Amino acid sequence: MQTKLADFIKNSPQGQEADAILRSCVHCGFCLATCPTYQILGDELDSPRGRIYLMKQMLEGQPVTQKTQLHLDRCLTCRACETTCPSGVRYGELVDISRDLLEKQVKRDVRSEAMRYMLRKILPNSLIFNVLLKSGQAVRPFLPESLRKTIPEKPKPAKKWPMEKHTRKMLVLDGCVQPALAPNINAATARVLDNLGISLIKEEKSGCCGAVTFHLNAQQESLDYMRRNIDAWWSWVEREEVEAIVVTASGCGVTVKEYGHVLQHDPAYAGKAARISALAKDISEILYVELENIARLMDKQDAKTDKTKLSFHSPCTLQHGMKIRGVVEKILIAAGFDLTVVPNGHLCCGSAGTYSILQPELSQQLLKNKVVALESGKPDQIATANIGCLMHLQGGTATSVKHWIELVDERLTQHE
Repeated sequence: MQTKLADFIKNSPQGQEADAILRSCVHCGFCLATCPTYQILGDELDSPRGRIYLMKQMLEGQPVTQKTQLHLDRCLTCRACETTCPSGVRYGELVDISRDLLEKQVKRDVRSEAMRYMLRKILPNSLIFNVLLKSGQAVRPFLPESLRKTIPEKPKPAKKWPMEKHTRKMLVLDGCVQPALAPNINAATARVLDNLGISLIKEEKSGCCGAVTFHLNAQQESLDYMRRNIDAWWSWVEREEVEAIVVTASGCGVTVKEYGHVLQHDPAYAGKAARISALAKDISEILYVELENIARLMDKQDAKTDKTKLSFHSPCTLQHGMKIRGVVEKILIAAGFDLTVVPNGHLCCGSAGTYSILQPELSQQLLKNKVVALESGKPDQIATANIGCLMHLQGGTATSVKHWIELVDERLTQHE
């Protein structure tokens, strides 16, 4: 693709990166077949190729309007197009750059601006989020069903977190909303790793990974969350006391793995951020290395007679963002689960961070399609790897939805 970027952007680091990405696109259109919004709307401007043309026009200095903003807002940033693209176009990076610029050029209406402001102030702040969630859960039984469905039920308390006793140690990202919505996920992770001779440590000073604010186009605000986490973890990393930084929410995992890239121009944090990203691991990457040990911990005869039929939804951030494919499935099979075939497993469930709130119609259509696919194999349970997907899917099905690490933990507990 030939480009001629405008003077306001062409010599900046953002402009140079955007120019390289644009030039790698060959207009082939392979991305259309895997783009969820194009599949529903049939409008090429709601496909990666169409959005790339819109972004190119903006970067070349042509006028942009709310229509441009609408088509970029409709993008889930699922990055399925990156998996399909034969030219390796880094679409996710391009859309982040373009949204940041667009936000400064096109004014949103008051309602949209207020909604985005509230989301980025409430969701990353665990204290505020917890207060509001508990208030909603307290009045939930008295609300009409339409409103009741929007408030998650109060979760069961987390099971016991094992004592720190092993030589091998890893840190874990607690995150912002996951501890309140599903507190047992990280506790289950700690117990599974404890069985494998690894102690999992929570660093209380860490918090939101920064993804929520970044994808709401408050990117400078997001960098502060990233720097805070780096500062919280750095003493552990500097002393080389931990092997990895474990992330159990794939949406957070893909973000932490990109700290090095996002902060590459920050002289105070570039080196530290790159080190943190190198240490960041999705929990599946840790357990995959320990696959033989997991299988050994299981009583195989019992596992064979107690097969739970399971559908696994692989979040976009896992399979397209981190490019981890088939790994969780192998772990679950080793743990004795019977996995169903999920049609169109590459497509997004419609959660996509705050997308389900800001684009409810498209999100609900994607949710219905995903639930049909997941339930087609008549599973006993549904598993996933991201808290956003988990809550979104549970809102669309009566089948129990859990994080896959909780299911592995339950199996290990059965076979102790």
